[in-house]
Amino acid sequence: MSTITNHMPTAELQALDAAHHMHPFSANGELGRKGARVITRAKGVYLTDSEGEEILDGMAGLWCVNVGYGRDELADVAARQMRELPYYNTFFQTTHVPAIALADKIANLAPGDLNHVFFAAGGSEANDTNIRLVRTYWATKGKPEKSIIISRKNAYHGSSIGSASLGGMAAMHAQGGIPIPDIHHINQPNWWAEGGDTTPEEFGLARARELEEAIEELGEDRVAAFIAEPVQGAGGVIVAPDTYWPEIQRICDKYDILLIADEVICGFGRTGNWFGSQTVGIKPHIMTIAKGLSSGYAPIGGSIVCDEVAEVIGSGDFNHGYTYSGHPVAAAVALENLRILEEEDIIGHVQNVAAPYLKEKWEELVDHPLVGEARIVGMMASIALTPNKATRAKFASEPGTIGNICRDRCFANNLIMRHVGDRLIISPPLILTPADIDEMFVRIRRSLDEAHTEILEKGLMREAS
Repeated sequence: MSTITNHMPTAELQALDAAHHMHPFSANGELGRKGARVITRAKGVYLTDSEGEEILDGMAGLWCVNVGYGRDELADVAARQMRELPYYNTFFQTTHVPAIALADKIANLAPGDLNHVFFAAGGSEANDTNIRLVRTYWATKGKPEKSIIISRKNAYHGSSIGSASLGGMAAMHAQGGIPIPDIHHINQPNWWAEGGDTTPEEFGLARARELEEAIEELGEDRVAAFIAEPVQGAGGVIVAPDTYWPEIQRICDKYDILLIADEVICGFGRTGNWFGSQTVGIKPHIMTIAKGLSSGYAPIGGSIVCDEVAEVIGSGDFNHGYTYSGHPVAAAVALENLRILEEEDIIGHVQNVAAPYLKEKWEELVDHPLVGEARIVGMMASIALTPNKATRAKFASEPGTIGNICRDRCFANNLIMRHVGDRLIISPPLILTPADIDEMFVRIRRSLDEAHTEILEKGLMREAS
């Protein structure tokens, strides 16, 4: 049996990868010529690549490795469950212990009357489920015409046909014939980029009221739900002004539409509470979960559904499901992951240690000549890059050019820090210590300084006209 520690030379691995492996969200031809970085193992908050370089993972994998890498307990649980019951479905009037136990645990953790879980293999599937849930809910109540779901531009809700339609990313909508019908998008609450001369408070209210305007334009009898992330993740860690969410809640209540909180990134401690909905003070009817549910150790997601919606859906057949809904191994791993989060008080560590120190260091980045804004909620943060802090100006170069330069310098300095356009974002493991944070900021500062030098040398420190 081959092992990952005794691997082929990097160049051979890269050649095989280029020959056969199609990467997500990549220009695969270009990547094949460049060669992907080969990650071979991980421990704590560090990755190791095939050349033996240690990389500080500022993105927790893909926003998901909340408890950090190398937790033997999760591997042990997976092995034990594989030996006992490696797979069985939950169709055909059957169930199994891991799915029962995990659904019960999630219901106990979730706020309010969110007491029911429909399992999926990830967030994209779960948001596809949500489309079916809300439309079936209203049809069962005798209102089949109530089928429009409102979302936001620059939102990310997955990359399947349905979930990518819910999302509001233009580059995704340009491929594959999406969005599907009856999905409507309003503007995002991104004050830095779109607020103009308004105050954040004014802007937050105005953007929230676009939901009300859309409902009135489309017809209250046609709108089924509004879906949003408590903090927009893949859109650039966009934190709404404080006035935004209370107004969204008021509008959903007034017009009797379902509120779906996409907690795929924000859930399970990322914002300093169990769920981002608690951080922003909303009461959703449905919450989408994945990623931190198992800390990425096994693919699992789901929809947490309130009592009233579950009761209506349960009044008849719900003709929907997945082969891996509530997969016993994934469910067992997720249950053990929740035990670790709870018993080790990792969310307390976020609230009292990691997030306050990270916030202190993060907000100091505004003193850098490239940085105009530094926003952070819990353990997810972003900086806006600008050639002119005073005017919040955009760069004259193609959007993303500056962000890409900065991202590449981070990667060269063995720090995973992602760019979204000309924003840089992090979402590190929740177990980050003050010492880890200090090391992270040594690498961030070095990377920003190197990027600034390169940007000046290339004449790119110019404002868009």
